[in-house]
Amino acid sequence: MKTILAEVAVSVSELKRNYANVIREAEDHPVAVFNRNQPEAYLLSADFYERLMAQLEDLEDAALVRERADGPFVDVTLDEL
Repeated sequence: MKTILAEVAVSVSELKRNYANVIREAEDHPVAVFNRNQPEAYLLSADFYERLMAQLEDLEDAALVRERADGPFVDVTLDEL
């Protein structure tokens, strides 16, 4: 059985019938969309998606900082910059 990564789930039929309500539900968290009792997709609001992408970018930046923490380093002066 697949793990559902959402607190709210709707069927494709429900999404078609009540699109506006489902979009409102998705404002602060993902909504799992089911097709024939199987998770087909996750619906995210634009704001939630943008926050998720920003958080992912922050995690990638932090990993890059850790990766480069031990050098190699280049010595330069402010005049050389």
